Amino acid sequence: MAVDEDILNDFKSETKDLVKELLEFLEEADGDPSAFGKLEQYGQTVDRIMGGAKSLATNFMEDFPPGHLIHQMGDYAALCKAVGYKASQISENEPFFNVCVAFLLDATEMLQKMVNLLGADQAVNVSYLLNKTFLDRLRWINSQFKSDLRATVAATDAQTPKKMNQSEIDDLLKKLGVG
Repeated sequence: MAVDEDILNDFKSETKDLVKELLEFLEEADGDPSAFGKLEQYGQTVDRIMGGAKSLATNFMEDFPPGHLIHQMGDYAALCKAVGYKASQISENEPFFNVCVAFLLDATEMLQKMVNLLGADQAVNVSYLLNKTFLDRLRWINSQFKSDLRATVAATDAQTPKKMNQSEIDDLLKKLGVG
């Protein structure tokens, strides 16, 4: 089954709207650690982008082979989600919180570029967007998070919250062609 151009255009349009929301959450949180809840909202919203991209990639494999930009968007959104959720739990460390928000602002602008590049017949490698400085910042930020911080929505008592360690981040970076 081939992807309908309308489906891809709807995904692009909705994702552009979600990216605008992400930037609003980050602008509200910037410089205000008491707004850590905005980063939880950021994580939930970027999770929608990740899920949409991965769903399209799975349902239309012939149009989106491994390495297609849609796969890269899903993996990149997973990185943003993990940092957003983890940063939402560090309200007691204002300087580090601010570093995380600044990082996520840059990361979300890169996600915006990916959305603009997305086309059904495009095979784009976004590794050029993920320069050494970005990667070094990502690794440093992740090394600063305590190991007990969750990388997903809050879990109920019956669930164990998902944590993302450095090897999982490295695996996602490899998928993005920069690991």
